[in-house]
Amino acid sequence: MQAAEGGLRARHKAQRRGRILEATRELLRESPESVISTERIAARAEVSPATVYNLIGPRDKIWEALAADFMDELESRLGAGGAGDAREVVRSTVQLFVDDPVVSRRMVREWEDSGLALRRGPLTHLRRALADARAQGLLRADVDTDALAAVVSTACLGALHQWVAAMTDDDQFLVRTLLALDVALAAAAADPHRDRLLAPLRTQDPA
Repeated sequence: MQAAEGGLRARHKAQRRGRILEATRELLRESPESVISTERIAARAEVSPATVYNLIGPRDKIWEALAADFMDELESRLGAGGAGDAREVVRSTVQLFVDDPVVSRRMVREWEDSGLALRRGPLTHLRRALADARAQGLLRADVDTDALAAVVSTACLGALHQWVAAMTDDDQFLVRTLLALDVALAAAAADPHRDRLLAPLRTQDPA
């Protein structure tokens, strides 16, 4: 009985937390540069300001909570899609950011630890995809695929911040992240697959 009650409380807590985060996203979409106060979030989520504080923390923590929720969604997409290919990992990650540009841009700008934005789901899946590519013989056996994934992730994070600053558009964001991956794959290519993995980097003859 106590276990059932504990489970019910946990579900209600998760539901309230979900309402708080969705309320925050709604407020940001309505007014992207507005100050997001605990009181405004609480009113939209139909909870008390104390509940916002208890479930999320101080106002600065809202960005961290949004990022965690964002990473949960990305993990779900990557898992559901069976993203075993490195290019699909990169594409799925970029797509999630551009699907909700107002919220994701504000989140990255405001969150002090936004450099960690790609550390969880994307990097884990990218490491796995590159390790699989090495096991399949596409990459050299002596390549440290974890180090390779870290280099790609760093380049993608730079592309993300350029997009957040509106220095690039959605298409350029994707192009730059895929370019970072293609450079890494070409550098680590096993001899039988070198020409194929170099192909995306070769200058195309004008039509």
